[in-house]
Amino acid sequence: MKSIAFFNNKGGVGKTTLVYHLAWMYSSRGLSVLVMDLDPQANLSAMFLEDQRLAELWEDGENGTVVDSLRPLIARTGDIAPPHVEMIGKKIGLVPGNLALSRFEGLLSENWSKCLDGEEAAFRVITAFHRIMRQAAAGIHADVILIDVGPNLGAINRSALIAAEQVVLPLAPDLFSLQGLRNLGPTLLDWRRGWRKRLAEMPSQAGIDAPTGEMQPLGYVVMQHGVRESRPVKAYGRWLDRIPGVYREAVLDTPEAKAPAIEEDPHCLSMLKHYRSLMPMAMDARKPMFSLKPADGAIGAHVEAVRACHDDFLALAERIAARSGFAVS
Repeated sequence: MKSIAFFNNKGGVGKTTLVYHLAWMYSSRGLSVLVMDLDPQANLSAMFLEDQRLAELWEDGENGTVVDSLRPLIARTGDIAPPHVEMIGKKIGLVPGNLALSRFEGLLSENWSKCLDGEEAAFRVITAFHRIMRQAAAGIHADVILIDVGPNLGAINRSALIAAEQVVLPLAPDLFSLQGLRNLGPTLLDWRRGWRKRLAEMPSQAGIDAPTGEMQPLGYVVMQHGVRESRPVKAYGRWLDRIPGVYREAVLDTPEAKAPAIEEDPHCLSMLKHYRSLMPMAMDARKPMFSLKPADGAIGAHVEAVRACHDDFLALAERIAARSGFAVS
């Protein structure tokens, strides 16, 4: 079982859409998938669930979302509660997000430094996401865990990324994504080093299931680039050309005098096209773009677009699986 986070501190790059579609793609290939919505905006949960069901989970107050599992820690009355997993079909399990998750930020910040003093309670707070994730994954016999986080470098994301074995970086071909990449790379390195330093102080008698904090970069995905005659339009091309070099310098810390073109870069997992009208259609049908049917409005030119979307996401899913070490049939 592999845990993979999808992260960029620049918002609007299609991160949540990517996680949603990969979850459906892996499940369609027979894998059991756990999806963790650790973004306080809970957009991923809203993509999977009808508003009425999401309202029920938020209003339950006992065992509906990730916040309910954290509630004993937030109230300082105990450890994590068993997580609720909302099944989406037979093969996707969702640990729903909640806007109230932002209340956990302060507690995470406070206990990060306390781990250096070997405080057991602090380690229980910092490892909460990891332990919730593992319990939920065991309950559905998950083959892979996909983690969605918000676009920031705060304490919630630090704890979520520590729980991830690997990280995929969604990008848009623009200045802001490149700048986000420059911030993100050193931050991941700092978090990795900081967590390993704290792990050395964890009391052995505590018996806490703690993550190793690997956060191994798997590569990047360029989302929604414009295409004209099978080539990126000029406005995007100037930024695409810079991504391989910035990724090596900022994320891998292995700058090269001349980085390869993005089409030849082994770290580029995919360049996903903008599927134009498919996404609104998919949102109305509450299904992934590559599963749209004529009854959903996918007729005419849309039929070929749906087929191309399926092929693109399948290729990406297989590439991520190959690098993570799990099989896709």
